[in-house]
Amino acid sequence: MRSALAASFLLLATTTYAQGAAQPEDKEPEAAQAAPATAKVALCPTALPTLTSPLAFMPGEDLEFDLDAMGAQAGKMSMRTHRPDNGVLPVQIDVQSNAFFSKVRRVKGSAVSYLHPRTLRPSRYVENATENDVQRKVDVAFGAKDRSVKVDYTLGGRSGRYLYTYDKDGLDVAGAIYLMRQLPMKEGLPLCFDVYGIRKLWRMTGVVEKREHVSLPIGEFEAWYLKGTAVRLDRPSIQREVHVWISDDARRLPLVAVGTVDVGAVRATLTAYSRPGDKKQRAQTGKEELKW
Repeated sequence: MRSALAASFLLLATTTYAQGAAQPEDKEPEAAQAAPATAKVALCPTALPTLTSPLAFMPGEDLEFDLDAMGAQAGKMSMRTHRPDNGVLPVQIDVQSNAFFSKVRRVKGSAVSYLHPRTLRPSRYVENATENDVQRKVDVAFGAKDRSVKVDYTLGGRSGRYLYTYDKDGLDVAGAIYLMRQLPMKEGLPLCFDVYGIRKLWRMTGVVEKREHVSLPIGEFEAWYLKGTAVRLDRPSIQREVHVWISDDARRLPLVAVGTVDVGAVRATLTAYSRPGDKKQRAQTGKEELKW
Protein backbone atom coordinates (compact mmCIF):
# COMPACT_ATOMS: atom_id res chain seq x y z
CA MET A 1 0.00 0.00 0.00
CA ARG A 2 1.51 3.25 -0.91
CA SER A 3 0.56 6.84 -0.62
CA ALA A 4 -3.00 6.71 -1.77
CA LEU A 5 -4.80 6.06 1.47
CA ALA A 6 -3.12 8.91 3.24
CA ALA A 7 -4.44 11.13 0.54
CA SER A 8 -7.79 9.66 1.25
CA PHE A 9 -9.74 11.79 3.64
CA LEU A 10 -8.35 10.45 6.20
CA LEU A 11 -7.58 10.34 6.60
CA LEU A 12 -8.30 7.99 9.23
CA ALA A 13 -6.80 4.95 7.79
CA THR A 14 -4.39 7.51 6.68
CA THR A 15 -1.12 8.90 7.56
CA THR A 16 1.96 6.81 8.01
CA TYR A 17 0.30 3.40 7.72
CA ALA A 18 -0.73 3.78 4.11
CA GLN A 19 2.25 5.72 2.96
CA GLY A 20 4.87 3.63 1.25
CA ALA A 21 8.37 4.56 0.28
CA ALA A 22 8.75 6.71 -2.81
CA GLN A 23 8.06 4.82 -6.03
CA PRO A 24 10.28 5.28 -9.10
CA GLU A 25 7.88 7.75 -10.68
CA ASP A 26 7.86 9.83 -7.49
CA LYS A 27 11.59 10.43 -7.07
CA GLU A 28 12.21 14.00 -5.94
CA PRO A 29 15.29 16.16 -6.48
CA GLU A 30 17.19 17.23 -3.41
CA ALA A 31 16.71 20.91 -4.19
CA ALA A 32 13.44 22.69 -3.49
CA GLN A 33 11.00 22.65 -6.36
CA ALA A 34 7.62 24.19 -6.96
CA ALA A 35 4.66 21.97 -7.66
CA PRO A 36 3.63 21.62 -11.31
CA ALA A 37 0.67 23.63 -12.61
CA THR A 38 -2.75 22.37 -11.55
CA ALA A 39 -4.78 23.65 -14.50
CA LYS A 40 -6.20 20.20 -15.23
CA VAL A 41 -7.90 19.98 -11.84
CA ALA A 42 -10.97 22.16 -11.33
CA LEU A 43 -10.75 24.74 -8.55
CA CYS A 44 -13.04 24.42 -5.55
CA PRO A 45 -16.23 26.41 -6.26
CA THR A 46 -16.48 27.58 -2.63
CA ALA A 47 -14.57 27.35 0.62
CA LEU A 48 -15.60 24.90 3.32
CA PRO A 49 -18.72 25.91 5.27
CA THR A 50 -18.52 27.58 8.68
CA LEU A 51 -17.83 24.94 11.31
CA THR A 52 -20.22 24.13 14.12
CA SER A 53 -19.41 24.81 17.78
CA PRO A 54 -18.59 23.82 20.44
CA LEU A 55 -15.98 21.27 19.44
CA ALA A 56 -17.19 17.67 19.38
CA PHE A 57 -13.86 16.51 20.85
CA MET A 58 -11.74 17.63 23.79
CA PRO A 59 -8.18 17.31 25.13
CA GLY A 60 -7.61 13.80 26.38
CA GLU A 61 -9.95 12.12 23.91
CA ASP A 62 -8.53 8.78 22.71
CA LEU A 63 -9.76 6.86 19.68
CA GLU A 64 -8.59 3.38 18.67
CA PHE A 65 -9.05 1.70 15.30
CA ASP A 66 -8.47 -1.63 13.61
CA LEU A 67 -6.88 -1.36 10.17
CA ASP A 68 -7.82 -3.90 7.51
CA ALA A 69 -6.31 -4.43 4.07
CA MET A 70 -7.90 -6.67 1.46
CA GLY A 71 -10.18 -8.19 4.11
CA ALA A 72 -7.41 -9.09 6.58
CA GLN A 73 -6.49 -7.24 9.77
CA ALA A 74 -3.26 -5.36 9.12
CA GLY A 75 -2.61 -3.21 12.18
CA LYS A 76 -3.80 -0.70 14.75
CA MET A 77 -4.21 3.06 14.76
CA SER A 78 -4.85 5.49 17.60
CA MET A 79 -5.84 9.17 17.55
CA ARG A 80 -5.40 11.46 20.55
CA THR A 81 -6.28 15.09 21.20
CA HIS A 82 -3.70 16.94 23.32
CA ARG A 83 -4.09 20.09 25.39
CA PRO A 84 -3.78 23.42 23.55
CA ASP A 85 -0.23 24.75 23.64
CA ASN A 86 1.08 28.10 22.38
CA GLY A 87 -2.18 28.83 20.62
CA VAL A 88 -2.47 25.53 18.73
CA LEU A 89 -4.38 22.30 19.31
CA PRO A 90 -2.18 19.23 18.65
CA VAL A 91 -3.80 16.00 17.48
CA GLN A 92 -1.68 12.89 17.16
CA ILE A 93 -2.05 9.69 15.16
CA ASP A 94 0.03 6.57 15.82
CA VAL A 95 0.05 3.54 13.53
CA GLN A 96 1.69 0.12 13.69
CA SER A 97 1.32 -2.92 11.46
CA ASN A 98 0.66 -6.29 13.10
CA ALA A 99 2.81 -9.41 12.86
CA PHE A 100 0.83 -10.76 9.90
CA PHE A 101 1.04 -7.65 7.74
CA SER A 102 4.63 -6.96 8.77
CA LYS A 103 5.65 -9.91 6.62
CA VAL A 104 4.52 -7.82 3.66
CA ARG A 105 5.27 -4.33 4.95
CA ARG A 106 6.50 -3.47 8.44
CA VAL A 107 5.29 -0.02 9.46
CA LYS A 108 5.47 2.02 12.65
CA GLY A 109 5.00 5.76 12.83
CA SER A 110 3.26 8.80 14.22
CA ALA A 111 2.04 12.14 12.91
CA VAL A 112 0.99 15.34 14.68
CA SER A 113 -1.17 18.09 13.23
CA TYR A 114 -1.08 21.48 14.95
CA LEU A 115 -4.54 23.00 14.48
CA HIS A 116 -6.06 26.40 15.15
CA PRO A 117 -8.37 25.82 18.16
CA ARG A 118 -11.36 27.46 16.44
CA THR A 119 -10.93 27.10 12.67
CA LEU A 120 -9.19 23.69 12.86
CA ARG A 121 -6.88 24.71 10.01
CA PRO A 122 -3.30 23.43 10.39
CA SER A 123 -0.25 25.62 10.83
CA ARG A 124 2.16 22.68 10.92
CA TYR A 125 2.19 18.94 10.34
CA VAL A 126 5.06 16.60 11.32
CA GLU A 127 5.53 12.93 10.67
CA ASN A 128 8.07 10.34 11.74
CA ALA A 129 7.78 6.80 10.45
CA THR A 130 9.83 3.70 9.79
CA GLU A 131 8.91 1.29 7.03
CA ASN A 132 10.95 -1.84 6.47
CA ASP A 133 13.88 -0.17 8.32
CA VAL A 134 13.69 2.95 6.11
CA GLN A 135 13.05 6.09 8.18
CA ARG A 136 10.91 8.91 6.84
CA LYS A 137 10.57 12.36 8.43
CA VAL A 138 8.36 15.18 7.17
CA ASP A 139 7.84 18.72 8.43
CA VAL A 140 5.11 20.71 6.68
CA ALA A 141 4.40 24.42 7.23
CA PHE A 142 1.07 25.94 6.15
CA GLY A 143 0.99 29.67 5.38
CA ALA A 144 -2.47 31.17 5.81
CA LYS A 145 -1.64 34.50 4.16
CA ASP A 146 -0.13 33.17 0.93
CA ARG A 147 -1.85 29.75 1.06
CA SER A 148 1.53 28.06 0.90
CA VAL A 149 2.50 24.52 1.82
CA LYS A 150 6.23 24.03 2.41
CA VAL A 151 7.28 20.40 2.69
CA ASP A 152 10.71 19.50 4.09
CA TYR A 153 11.36 15.76 4.09
CA THR A 154 14.00 13.13 4.70
CA LEU A 155 13.55 9.70 3.15
CA GLY A 156 16.30 7.26 3.99
CA GLY A 157 19.49 9.11 3.07
CA ARG A 158 17.79 11.66 0.81
CA SER A 159 16.28 15.00 1.74
CA GLY A 160 14.43 17.67 -0.17
CA ARG A 161 11.66 20.24 -0.26
CA TYR A 162 8.41 20.78 -2.10
CA LEU A 163 6.57 24.08 -2.41
CA TYR A 164 2.81 24.09 -3.02
CA THR A 165 -0.06 26.57 -3.05
CA TYR A 166 -3.53 25.44 -2.01
CA ASP A 167 -6.78 26.85 -3.37
CA LYS A 168 -9.33 27.88 -0.72
CA ASP A 169 -8.67 25.48 2.16
CA GLY A 170 -5.43 23.61 2.92
CA LEU A 171 -5.49 20.66 5.35
CA ASP A 172 -3.34 17.68 6.25
CA VAL A 173 -4.32 14.04 6.45
CA ALA A 174 -4.11 13.85 10.25
CA GLY A 175 -6.15 16.97 11.02
CA ALA A 176 -8.73 16.69 8.23
CA ILE A 177 -10.86 14.16 10.10
CA TYR A 178 -11.16 16.49 13.10
CA LEU A 179 -12.37 19.30 10.87
CA MET A 180 -14.91 16.98 9.27
CA ARG A 181 -16.34 16.24 12.70
CA GLN A 182 -17.35 19.92 12.93
CA LEU A 183 -19.08 20.22 9.56
CA PRO A 184 -22.73 21.38 9.58
CA MET A 185 -23.91 18.01 8.29
CA LYS A 186 -26.89 17.84 5.97
CA GLU A 187 -27.75 15.71 2.99
CA GLY A 188 -26.23 17.02 -0.21
CA LEU A 189 -23.65 19.29 1.47
CA PRO A 190 -20.78 19.67 -1.05
CA LEU A 191 -17.17 19.55 0.14
CA CYS A 192 -13.96 20.61 -1.56
CA PHE A 193 -10.51 21.24 -0.10
CA ASP A 194 -6.82 20.55 -0.70
CA VAL A 195 -5.08 18.05 1.54
CA TYR A 196 -1.39 17.29 2.00
CA GLY A 197 -0.29 13.65 2.00
CA ILE A 198 2.92 11.84 1.06
CA ARG A 199 4.85 14.88 -0.11
CA LYS A 200 2.01 15.71 -2.51
CA LEU A 201 -1.05 17.96 -2.54
CA TRP A 202 -4.42 16.43 -3.42
CA ARG A 203 -7.78 18.01 -4.19
CA MET A 204 -10.61 16.31 -2.35
CA THR A 205 -14.14 16.79 -3.67
CA GLY A 206 -17.09 15.08 -2.08
CA VAL A 207 -20.58 15.30 -0.69
CA VAL A 208 -22.53 14.35 2.42
CA GLU A 209 -24.58 11.57 0.85
CA LYS A 210 -27.13 10.66 3.51
CA ARG A 211 -27.87 9.76 7.10
CA GLU A 212 -28.01 6.03 7.80
CA HIS A 213 -27.86 3.46 10.59
CA VAL A 214 -24.47 1.87 11.26
CA SER A 215 -23.98 -1.31 13.28
CA LEU A 216 -20.46 -1.89 14.63
CA PRO A 217 -18.99 -4.09 17.35
CA ILE A 218 -18.57 -0.93 19.45
CA GLY A 219 -22.27 -0.03 19.22
CA GLU A 220 -25.26 1.13 17.18
CA PHE A 221 -25.11 4.58 15.59
CA GLU A 222 -27.00 6.96 13.39
CA ALA A 223 -24.31 8.34 11.13
CA TRP A 224 -23.61 10.65 8.22
CA TYR A 225 -22.12 8.98 5.18
CA LEU A 226 -19.60 11.09 3.21
CA LYS A 227 -18.23 10.10 -0.18
CA GLY A 228 -15.38 11.76 -2.04
CA THR A 229 -12.57 11.49 -4.57
CA ALA A 230 -8.97 12.64 -4.04
CA VAL A 231 -7.07 13.79 -7.17
CA ARG A 232 -3.34 14.36 -7.09
CA LEU A 233 -2.75 17.91 -8.31
CA ASP A 234 0.52 17.26 -10.12
CA ARG A 235 -0.81 14.08 -11.72
CA PRO A 236 -4.62 14.19 -12.11
CA SER A 237 -4.70 10.67 -13.54
CA ILE A 238 -4.00 9.40 -10.00
CA GLN A 239 -7.33 9.39 -8.16
CA ARG A 240 -8.58 7.62 -5.06
CA GLU A 241 -12.12 7.04 -3.81
CA VAL A 242 -12.91 7.71 -0.13
CA HIS A 243 -15.86 6.78 2.11
CA VAL A 244 -16.31 8.04 5.68
CA TRP A 245 -19.02 7.53 8.32
CA ILE A 246 -19.30 10.04 11.21
CA SER A 247 -21.76 9.59 14.07
CA ASP A 248 -24.72 11.97 14.15
CA ASP A 249 -24.51 12.89 17.84
CA ALA A 250 -22.65 15.32 20.06
CA ARG A 251 -19.47 13.21 19.90
CA ARG A 252 -19.24 13.16 16.08
CA LEU A 253 -17.16 10.01 16.26
CA PRO A 254 -15.26 8.93 13.12
CA LEU A 255 -16.69 5.42 12.90
CA VAL A 256 -15.31 4.02 9.66
CA ALA A 257 -13.11 5.21 6.80
CA VAL A 258 -12.59 3.24 3.61
CA GLY A 259 -10.06 4.17 0.95
CA THR A 260 -9.05 2.54 -2.31
CA VAL A 261 -5.33 2.07 -2.87
CA ASP A 262 -3.20 0.16 -5.36
CA VAL A 263 -3.81 -3.16 -3.58
CA GLY A 264 -7.55 -2.70 -3.12
CA ALA A 265 -9.72 -1.40 -0.28
CA VAL A 266 -8.28 -0.44 3.10
CA ARG A 267 -10.52 0.25 6.08
CA ALA A 268 -10.17 1.85 9.52
CA THR A 269 -12.89 0.86 12.02
CA LEU A 270 -13.38 2.45 15.44
CA THR A 271 -12.93 -0.15 18.19
CA ALA A 272 -12.58 1.99 21.34
CA TYR A 273 -12.97 5.57 22.54
CA SER A 274 -12.60 7.43 25.81
CA ARG A 275 -12.67 10.94 27.25
CA PRO A 276 -11.40 12.34 30.55
CA GLY A 277 -13.71 11.21 33.33
CA ASP A 278 -15.49 8.62 31.17
CA LYS A 279 -15.07 4.86 31.10
CA LYS A 280 -13.45 3.62 27.90
CA GLN A 281 -15.94 2.08 25.48
CA ARG A 282 -14.66 -0.96 23.61
CA ALA A 283 -15.95 -3.14 20.81
CA GLN A 284 -17.93 -6.21 21.79
CA THR A 285 -17.27 -9.54 20.12
CA GLY A 286 -19.99 -11.20 18.10
CA LYS A 287 -21.63 -7.98 16.90
CA GLU A 288 -22.34 -7.26 13.25
CA GLU A 289 -19.95 -5.06 11.36
CA LEU A 290 -20.72 -2.37 8.81
CA LYS A 291 -21.40 -3.74 5.33
CA TRP A 292 -20.94 -1.82 2.09
